Amino acid sequence: MDYAKLALYVARAIALLTAIPFHEAAHAWASDKLGDPTAKMYGRMSLNPVRHFDLLGALCMILVGFGWAKPVPVAARNNFRHPRRDMALSAAAGPLANVLLAVICLIFYKLVWYLVIPLYYGEFVWLFILNVLSSMISVNITLAVFNLLPVPPLDGSRIFNVLLPERIYFGIMRYERVILFCLFAVLWLGVLDGPLNVMYNWLLQGLDMLTGFIDWIFT
Repeated sequence: MDYAKLALYVARAIALLTAIPFHEAAHAWASDKLGDPTAKMYGRMSLNPVRHFDLLGALCMILVGFGWAKPVPVAARNNFRHPRRDMALSAAAGPLANVLLAVICLIFYKLVWYLVIPLYYGEFVWLFILNVLSSMISVNITLAVFNLLPVPPLDGSRIFNVLLPERIYFGIMRYERVILFCLFAVLWLGVLDGPLNVMYNWLLQGLDMLTGFIDWIFT
């Protein structure tokens, strides 16, 4: 049995139950703090994965490593004091939540590596846990990077488009569904593999430096 591959699928299943709900709940929390309680009223400020479940997005998460949930409802024009700015801040909360989870997983990975593996070297359980933690780090970074792409309906489009004139912004959002299908076609063809890998490596290196105090303590 390929335990590394099994660990990857276990990690992706765990990510489905943790990373995506945390991502969506962060959107709902940020929206509520910015004045829009819509997502909170619909029960989306929750870590219960059932409240965010989307079947196709869940299958993609497990099989290919990135996915999505049901969109968090937002009444930006009615409730946000500064609709475009606050929409961008709410959108940024999701990827930041994934980065936070990646940091937590990386800390646990390093602690297991330094404190447990020397005592139980070769033990299947601990090696499996390391594989799961490693995969969780990868999945959360991938989700953060993917969602930061400045393409509708991803979070990055809400962040980037705050810089655009309002007429152009709403013109782009009219074609959100068409752009999404084009995005999947581009991903399928591997056109974005290079830029995504660069962003992934930059973020991973940054998080490794951020948790470098653990390496310093134990080496």
